[in-house]
Amino acid sequence: MLEDSPFWIFGGSIHYFRVPKEYWRDRLLKMRACGLNTVTTYVPWNLHEPERGKFDFSGNLDLEAFVLLAAEIGLWVILRPGPYICSEIDLGGLPSWLLQDPGMRLRTTYKGFTEAVDLYFDHLMYRVVPLQYKHGGPIIAVQVENEYGSYNRDPAYMPYIKKALEDRGIIELLFTSDNKDGLKKGVVNGVLATINLQSQQELQLLNTFLLSAQGIQPKMVTEYWTGWFDSWGGPHNILDSSEVLETVSAIVDAGSSINLYMFHGGTNFGFINGAMHFHEYKSDVTSYDYDAVLTEAGDYTAKYSKLRDFFGSLSGTPLPPPPDHLPKMSYEPMMPSFYLSLWDTLKYLEEPIKSEKPINMENLPINNGNGQAFGYVLYETTIASSGVLSGLVCDRGQVFVNTVSIGFLDYKTTKIVIPLIQGYTVLRILVENRGRVNYGNNIDNQRKGLIGDLYLDNSPLKNFRIYSLDMKNGFFQRLDIHKWSTLPDTPTFPAFFLGSLSVGPNPSDTFLKLEGWEKGVVFINGQNLGRYWNIGPQETLYLPGAWLNKGINQIIIFEEMMAGSVVQSTDIPHLGRNQYIH
Repeated sequence: MLEDSPFWIFGGSIHYFRVPKEYWRDRLLKMRACGLNTVTTYVPWNLHEPERGKFDFSGNLDLEAFVLLAAEIGLWVILRPGPYICSEIDLGGLPSWLLQDPGMRLRTTYKGFTEAVDLYFDHLMYRVVPLQYKHGGPIIAVQVENEYGSYNRDPAYMPYIKKALEDRGIIELLFTSDNKDGLKKGVVNGVLATINLQSQQELQLLNTFLLSAQGIQPKMVTEYWTGWFDSWGGPHNILDSSEVLETVSAIVDAGSSINLYMFHGGTNFGFINGAMHFHEYKSDVTSYDYDAVLTEAGDYTAKYSKLRDFFGSLSGTPLPPPPDHLPKMSYEPMMPSFYLSLWDTLKYLEEPIKSEKPINMENLPINNGNGQAFGYVLYETTIASSGVLSGLVCDRGQVFVNTVSIGFLDYKTTKIVIPLIQGYTVLRILVENRGRVNYGNNIDNQRKGLIGDLYLDNSPLKNFRIYSLDMKNGFFQRLDIHKWSTLPDTPTFPAFFLGSLSVGPNPSDTFLKLEGWEKGVVFINGQNLGRYWNIGPQETLYLPGAWLNKGINQIIIFEEMMAGSVVQSTDIPHLGRNQYIH
């Protein structure tokens, strides 16, 4: 019931942190025009509290602005504040500084975890409470944690989270959501149980299990998966629009409320993507297109038109007209003019950390004692002989003898032969955090960098110099223009490349195409667009027009192995998604 009448939730997920703030209105208007009445979002703790006790709700992380904008557009809001959110985001949205504690037990009532949750919830709920329906705001429901039934480590944990919400003034409907594996263990007393699914077969569970578990209660599919996410080196996942329409129709026919996960996926900008590690480690690509109802760039799809017809047929009043398609543009190819090898940048960075043994990323004594969350770490030490190098590298480490790359260490390759060398030689390992696991039973073991000792012929190496390469704005501020050199014929890798993109009077969205480049990261005007990698399936990086300026725009590319001669842009993304409806 809502406002004293029976209410059917027709919802869709949009994560404010995955969409440029300038485009929130466009995406929410498109949702309203599709016949939906509710927007659902997760809240990422790791982005909102990057350092213990230091909160960020500015710009793209302005949760309150997003919620109020949804209300203005005529949408209700369902909030999923975690603290763990899964969401294909690094560590399921939990801050990496929690892993500084070697005994940390995430998602349990372990004191080190609950103390951190309590402080975060104190801050977050202070912002959220006034936005609830009973206080005149649009928030009509709040989720208790996320799919805990499939983790289920501590029977006291879910009651603790429920109480943590209630004690801080959450008075709207509380609910849980679980996939079929977790449904039996995810039910919490006094909280509405809901289900996450993709197929009509699983829909039977909705009726049979939920009825037996909680009697006659409102039914809801909190996540109907409209597509799926992609992993580097894997296929591009798609789900046919006719099948989506059929399942959505069956869910509604079963008398259930529904939330489309995702309505609009957006982008894992920066280094925020998560990963899976069941049999092998697989990290998620930068695009969170998800084959959703709107594309990564917010464009209409066949799914949109079919679902708009469907929800329109259920609406008593005509739907608002869908907003116009946002223009896309191809710009002139960008040729890098300047270059700085990684080895030349080291002298401009902060002093390296000196340590007898390797230190993992999270425990580096930097960022006011919060360690490093994202990016790369460079480990250097001196060796005097050849041999077999071995160690646990998370997730991928490029090994150099002086400045020559001799290969990689990762989960599959745990040993590498160091060739014959004369005299003392610098051994370097550039380790990338490719994304912490966001779902599964191994989230406590997501420390990154070199874990434990590094061995040469079974004897541990000592005396490391460790450089934090987080590639945040402060990192690049140290590399002012006088420090770069003109591009040589044969650059030394890894390296940074600097160029400019010239944009006319109306900056528009585009997609960067890095043909001839192998693996790295792109920054434009200080914004990290995310990672590219030529193994696919993602072939272009989404560049929002809202982040471009009229005139000259600075592009920096960090490339690990091989540079192309230019960076091209295109108005069509290469994700196998060409069913744009203009």
